[in-house]
Amino acid sequence: MASQFAILAIVALVALPSVALATQWNVGDGSGWTINYNYTDWAKDKVFHVGDSLLFSYQAGNHNVLKISNATDFQACNKPPANEVLTSGHDVIPLNTTGVKWYICGIGEHCTKLNQKLKITVVDGNSTASDKKSGANALVSSSFKILAAAVVALVLVTA
Repeated sequence: MASQFAILAIVALVALPSVALATQWNVGDGSGWTINYNYTDWAKDKVFHVGDSLLFSYQAGNHNVLKISNATDFQACNKPPANEVLTSGHDVIPLNTTGVKWYICGIGEHCTKLNQKLKITVVDGNSTASDKKSGANALVSSSFKILAAAVVALVLVTA
């Protein structure tokens, strides 16, 4: 019985820190995904890692989210096919690969005249959590999570 707890504790100690390092970034923080907001300023001090995700919060019907495939289409606010539009008002986009990512709102002139567009760069997820800039949505430091996992492991081993 104790060996089962020891195995579970080791798995928790190894797995929890890597899972816990992912951050879900609330695009625009409290303002959400809206018009006349400077998403360049919002993103400039943040480090986005593979494994993180973006949460676009907005009132459904008023906005949408379109993933753009290149800088030219992003600058021109060119919309991809309609079947690629996210419209839930609570759209979560996982950041699965490194590189530059572009997103726009495809409603009316929200992108072209009202600056509803976001460009980010996603880096390798193997960087440490301390590379991320703190923000309202950034997770607690990885050292705290490692300590918490160690405490859980210790409790399980001694039970």
